[in-house]
Amino acid sequence: MESNRQRKVAQIIQEDFAELFRKQASESKQSILVSVSDVKVTPDLGIAKIYLSIFPQEHRSSIMKEIEENKAQYRNFIGQKMAKQVRIIPQLSFYLDTTLDDVERIEKELRGEGDNPVL
Repeated sequence: MESNRQRKVAQIIQEDFAELFRKQASESKQSILVSVSDVKVTPDLGIAKIYLSIFPQEHRSSIMKEIEENKAQYRNFIGQKMAKQVRIIPQLSFYLDTTLDDVERIEKELRGEGDNPVL
């Protein structure tokens, strides 16, 4: 069960990162979409798990690698945004969110276009 404080901090992080990734995508020469699908914050507000959806799929590994390499800069960015609201800036953990891929794969299977034979 999440507390109100956890939800508020998670919402702030999600909005700030969504804006940051939108700006980075507009400045990039490639057409890549990085969206923040969810943010979970631990009860002590010490760790934030950030779930990202990245499109197109072929750029996922390179984008996630780049994000992991720049994790300290992202924490500094969020620290500047949240400095007045929290005492401790959470450690950031980024995860690839593949739920949309799973939904697409299941729908494909249900239409009989996947690996499973139609019964």
